[in-house]
Amino acid sequence: MSSNDNIIKISAVIITHNEEKNIARCISSVKKIADEVIVVDSFSTDSTVPIAKSLGANVISHEFNGYGEQKYFAEKLTSNPWILSLDADEEISVELGKSILLLKDKQPIWDAYKINILPNFCGKWIRHCGWYPQPKVRLWNKCKGATNNNTVHEEWLPVDKTVKIGRLRGDILHYSYPTISDYMRKLEQYSELKARAAVSEGKHITLLKIIVGPAWRFIVDFFLRAGFLDGYYGYIVCKNSAFYTFIKYIKIWVYNRDKKRMAKT
Repeated sequence: MSSNDNIIKISAVIITHNEEKNIARCISSVKKIADEVIVVDSFSTDSTVPIAKSLGANVISHEFNGYGEQKYFAEKLTSNPWILSLDADEEISVELGKSILLLKDKQPIWDAYKINILPNFCGKWIRHCGWYPQPKVRLWNKCKGATNNNTVHEEWLPVDKTVKIGRLRGDILHYSYPTISDYMRKLEQYSELKARAAVSEGKHITLLKIIVGPAWRFIVDFFLRAGFLDGYYGYIVCKNSAFYTFIKYIKIWVYNRDKKRMAKT
């Protein structure tokens, strides 16, 4: 048996929409790690698709119906037994790349691996505020689990309780919000998706929670989760997180009100 017979095969999956500023960095970081790169694009109008193709990615266009559904669709296109899931604005760190290459040279003892996500906010790496490390399963044997179909904040789910999950050294570098304007746009997008999903699931928000919830979120993130250690940017992150909570709660309250009015007509 040759040494290549022991190397596990990995498919990297990335979903995109108008990611021309990020996609080259993302794909380049996995080219030495992944045996194939699959990009599922929701009809970008910029240069995302030609850039991805020029870097050797297999690009498939597919209508976007939520993050979970899109990622699950991408996973079904893979031809290798292991999946590495990334967002277009993410990059494999040097240390993580080495960890994955070492893993490929032997038979993994775990069925899936959690990886720390290190976010970058306006050029500053945020290591507190509840934003780091937040380890998530991003590398797994596809026989052992898959991404659920949550519209936003999707997650990987194991097939059963016997699945063994390990952890890899190194980080996924997440260039989350290059500017405040980018953050505000994503805040609006995520709060809208999250609020709509909450209402469809029958969740309700009280006035007390609208008043107290955002303030408590800031206290937890800035003080209890040591956001103050990230300095000025830590304060901005925690303040914006509190604002996100406020907007999400208000939307849930309003959409529930509108839902009741529609039911009466």
